[in-house]
Amino acid sequence: MIELEGVPELIDPVMVAAFEGWNDAGDAASTAVAHLDREWKGEVFAALDAEDYYDFQVNRPTVWMDDGVRKITWPTTRLSVVRISGEKPRDLVLVRGIEPSMRWRSFCNELLGFAHELGVELVVILGALLGDTPHTRPVPISGTTSDSDLARRMDLEETKYEGPTGIVGVLQEACTHAGVPAVSLWAAVPHYVSQPPNPKATLALLNRLEDLIDVRIPLGELPEDARAWQVGVDQLAAEDSEVAEYVQSLEEARDTAELPEASGEAIAREFERYLRRRDPSAGGHATADGGEAGPFLKDNPGGRTKPPKPPRPSGTDDDESSEE
Repeated sequence: MIELEGVPELIDPVMVAAFEGWNDAGDAASTAVAHLDREWKGEVFAALDAEDYYDFQVNRPTVWMDDGVRKITWPTTRLSVVRISGEKPRDLVLVRGIEPSMRWRSFCNELLGFAHELGVELVVILGALLGDTPHTRPVPISGTTSDSDLARRMDLEETKYEGPTGIVGVLQEACTHAGVPAVSLWAAVPHYVSQPPNPKATLALLNRLEDLIDVRIPLGELPEDARAWQVGVDQLAAEDSEVAEYVQSLEEARDTAELPEASGEAIAREFERYLRRRDPSAGGHATADGGEAGPFLKDNPGGRTKPPKPPRPSGTDDDESSEE
């Protein structure tokens, strides 16, 4: 039994998890959870023992100085809690770490122990994969679950995937077997510009999470970063005629395949999000349509640093491919 001290009784808690590594193309998923933790000032209440789950020759610890004292930060997975205020307050349990090197079943059981002790009602796991998707179009987000009832109720796909999986797939199945409702949200990242950061994919994941758990997420300057990222990739692609032609072929294939998706339901969902962000009673955070902006990087008092221009597009990296 996991005993938690100092953690208050949570309100309608949802666990949101992401893991760096194989399931995190462009660092889109882990950056999304880091954004939630930063914007809502998450308080870490637990960390898994790094000795149990990580190969330190694969994920090496880092040494740093603290007032002249050398300290070591070990690779691990940490849990924090944030409270979302408003008419319907609720709490999020944020899980952010690195895909473990070993003992995956024990790793998942430990996370499920926290979920049980905290009364978590839903687990949402974020992931990102490399795909044949153009950077000029909205980032495809797929929501999957192994629970057929949950799929119908939350308008998700019932997963049919077969093949190699990462910790996202293993944790989702562990939740299902433990009777904990679980959902995975996947962002498709263009394989020809897979290097992090990818703020456009991070933004798409957060927008989908908003719809799923019915909360408003402060986006800070993510919309601006996403636009800057796309402009940078546009410029790089324009410098290479072969890449430009390839992007155009992806655009044509995407537009043809998704023509039926321009449905009333999709349009209504986007309009509802637009209205939520225009609601002045929801707070003064920066939005896609303007408004007051709080600092995006609160630990950078000298001003935020623009994300670097994406590297020159390259070929597909088979080692970073992930499940659909």
